[in-house]
Amino acid sequence: MTYFLSFRTHNVGGAVVDPQLYQGNGAIPASGWVLVPPAQFRSLFAGKNVLFCTHGFNVSQQQGAKSLGLLDKYLKLSLPDIFVAVLWPGDSVIPVVDYPFEGNVAIDCGGRLATFCNDSCASAQSFSFVSHSLGARLVLQAVANLNRKAQSVCLAAAAINRDCLSSEYATAAKNSERISLLASREDYVLKIAFSIGDPFADLLHDDHTPFQMALGSEGPPMPPPQQVRPPWQISDQDNYGHSDYLPPTDPARWPHAADFMKRAFLAQPQTWPSS
Repeated sequence: MTYFLSFRTHNVGGAVVDPQLYQGNGAIPASGWVLVPPAQFRSLFAGKNVLFCTHGFNVSQQQGAKSLGLLDKYLKLSLPDIFVAVLWPGDSVIPVVDYPFEGNVAIDCGGRLATFCNDSCASAQSFSFVSHSLGARLVLQAVANLNRKAQSVCLAAAAINRDCLSSEYATAAKNSERISLLASREDYVLKIAFSIGDPFADLLHDDHTPFQMALGSEGPPMPPPQQVRPPWQISDQDNYGHSDYLPPTDPARWPHAADFMKRAFLAQPQTWPSS
């Protein structure tokens, strides 16, 4: 059974709301989940190392729950480590064209996630974060507003400007003990779609450098912030695409990324095995 922290009102699209915590199976509808009452938060999180994992852009609640539920089963964390899947409305009933506006949604959810951590999870021992794609903005917004340092941040295929850790989210970098990245130049969603969509998003976010390549494609500019741990660049020969980082895609591929995420969380040496 997985814990799901949901900022959603609908399976597709919908407004951002303050999060509710559920426990359930990612393969069943949200209506079958059990709501965890706030009165239980202190005992649930007390002394735990909490790993928050979130999906990216254009993912429905059902898709996100299935994917992150499978990731939870694969990681097999044991106490005092606990996995929490974060579901957010980074999609729309009119898909793809909403991309320039979903950055604001990610920022909104990130701020609310920080509040949840600071207030409802104050008894936790540590906070760590894993994100895919545009979920990087959600995670970095949360980390920037934590009232303590994040233990670990792992950004896979981050659909955000490659200089973000030294510019827009420099505060988040400084508020992290360590940052791990996964980047692939063979990710054509970031190579093509990001380069087309991000200039429009830049019109809504004038606090970051426009016309930059994605962090999840090229990695950070050199030298990176001291919190960033190498290696981060996946070999071009591995041909990693945008959907290869999370289940339920090709099981010959995503477990490599999942193992990398787990090692980042456990502060183990980072390696990238060739697929």
